[in-house]
Amino acid sequence: MSDELDPWLEMLKSEEVSDRLVAIKTLQHLGDEAALDPLIAALKDENSTVQKLAITALWELANPDAVPALLECLTSPDQGVRSEAQSALGELVSLDHLLKLLDALHSDNFHLQLNSLLLLRKIHDAQALPYILPFFQSDQVELREAAITTLRYLNQVERCFPALVTVSDPSEVVRRSAVLTLGHLYDPEVIPRLNQSLICDPDWQVRRNAAQSLAIHADLTSMSALKTALEDEHWQVRKAALQTLQKMPDEQLIPALIKAVADEYSDVRKEAAIALGNFTNPTAMPLAHGYVLAALQQALDDPDREVSIRAERAIQKIQASKQKI
Repeated sequence: MSDELDPWLEMLKSEEVSDRLVAIKTLQHLGDEAALDPLIAALKDENSTVQKLAITALWELANPDAVPALLECLTSPDQGVRSEAQSALGELVSLDHLLKLLDALHSDNFHLQLNSLLLLRKIHDAQALPYILPFFQSDQVELREAAITTLRYLNQVERCFPALVTVSDPSEVVRRSAVLTLGHLYDPEVIPRLNQSLICDPDWQVRRNAAQSLAIHADLTSMSALKTALEDEHWQVRKAALQTLQKMPDEQLIPALIKAVADEYSDVRKEAAIALGNFTNPTAMPLAHGYVLAALQQALDDPDREVSIRAERAIQKIQASKQKI
């Protein structure tokens, strides 16, 4: 220990909270690695403010040796201590700490389990999959939601049958995350499950998320469900469905898309104009394309400037395709 640190390390032993806070603040400012162990010891201080400041100081030292002690802080009854520890760990954990995080999942402490699931998203290692799966059946909604979301971050996981079941979870919070995760899986059952969620789930955010996941797959078997979604009562769902349909234009949908250009919500009208601009083969259905151009011409006068701009670009795109024929 350097002579400069000695008085502050001694002050860490003071019975006065104010002295200990001053000591930690000074050690934080000095940033000397020699203070690592004393700061780790301060994590067990009886005062939560001292604990939080010690966490911050260790965070700034950025020494991965502090990770095990910081993980213990996640079991603290003090929300502020847990939050500060989670933030520090978010920058300090690495693949080297994978086994410690997996061990933490076996704990019976809710906060440690939850935050460990969140931290695993930074590591992306598929070895975590068997440890995550049991949480799909947890009695705690937060743990089920965290587990299905963490699955999305694991590399090279393309199939996971237990994840398919989570789209029927009784909690809409879990289902919202579940359908987003399914967008990153390639099991044959993924598309049918997403289609079902899109048209049947009672929660509009689940339906919207399902449409967004279907955009990743762009599977033609989703066309019927997406067409149904264009009539959804929530404009966010209609918008998401249109964004997905932009990736797979089907001329049978032209009437529905033309109707969407007159939607009461400008965000929906904008996406419909973009979708119509993707019908760039006017020789296939000349009459239908005439209706497309007519609808887009009307959209040029839309009160929302963004809609009229998108309509103009769509017209230009269609006309450019004509010139190439």
